[in-house]
Amino acid sequence: MIIVDGVEMRGVGIGDAAALADTLTRNRAYMAPFEPWRSEVFYTEAGQRARIEGLLAERDGGRLAPYVLVEAETGAAVGAINLGSISLGPFRSGGVGYWVDQAWTGKGLATAALEEVCRIARDELALHRVEAGTLVDNLASQRVLAKAGFEQFGLAPKYLHINGAWRDHRLFQRLLHDEAPL
Repeated sequence: MIIVDGVEMRGVGIGDAAALADTLTRNRAYMAPFEPWRSEVFYTEAGQRARIEGLLAERDGGRLAPYVLVEAETGAAVGAINLGSISLGPFRSGGVGYWVDQAWTGKGLATAALEEVCRIARDELALHRVEAGTLVDNLASQRVLAKAGFEQFGLAPKYLHINGAWRDHRLFQRLLHDEAPL
């Protein structure tokens, strides 16, 4: 599905390993302040293949919906978005994480992908809410969340180990509907 300016959002597959490795390598310094430490293998095609195999196993277990963002004409990866920690029953919730190639920032791509994942969460998975967290100083990601209808609901001290230290995060959620759980 094309979501913005010739960029397609689709389920990630093993065939995306090389394109993801290339994009992650090019964006390594740009993303470092927002990411956990990664081994050198992570930035290789083999490392991405292994990571994707893990993502697909989580998907097959119903716990994750992993997507890649690619330029429709070239097949180049320009980002990814995952809906994870999917919980059904009375909670009906999931958590979202995303990243976009530096060359694509400020073009509405992250917002469009986030809105599409929220649509899938509501219409296909019948989730009640989606949550996300950002570093307290990641104002760009907070703007993306606000544009996609997320509201801040808390602060989590020392929430994730990012760029070499435990970092505080602002927590956001978007309520998708008020129907009773299935």
